Amino acid sequence: MSIRNPDQRVGVFVDVQNLYYSARNLYNARVKFNEVLNEAVGDRRLVRAIAYVVQADMPEEHTFFEALDKAGFEVKTKALQTFAGGHQKGDWDVGIAMDIIKMMNKIDVVVLASGDGDFVPLLEYLQMSGQLTETIAFGRSCSSKIKELTDNFIDLDENQRKYLMPIKTDKHR
Repeated sequence: MSIRNPDQRVGVFVDVQNLYYSARNLYNARVKFNEVLNEAVGDRRLVRAIAYVVQADMPEEHTFFEALDKAGFEVKTKALQTFAGGHQKGDWDVGIAMDIIKMMNKIDVVVLASGDGDFVPLLEYLQMSGQLTETIAFGRSCSSKIKELTDNFIDLDENQRKYLMPIKTDKHR
């Protein structure tokens, strides 16, 4: 159920890796992050939109980060960590949670763009604090507990044409 009105101050917090890999694995597509932001905000007042990305030193990532910036996001980057043995880790879960907690008194609605079940304790805390929450994610890969806890769930699966661009494959290989 949506509890939206134009007077609400909105903060949008995007777990880019979660949406990126969900789109790629489910649909072999890329996310139109500008459309995600437009849907998250609607006719309300945007206070802050932050896209959290992991730098993996890929050739195209700089262009991608610039596109996020042009779409209206503040882009926060973190380097991909490589551990002995080759294991790699790069996530923003704690950083996203801390930013939301620091900002929750300045916004009326927290919009979390992620289906990662690691955010369940954060949503439980926000609910106990009386914070209005919305989650925007791919329903097929979203934690069922996230869907249950959030005040309004926006399922990106329901309008793939709006939120996704097919990945162009080179057929001349």
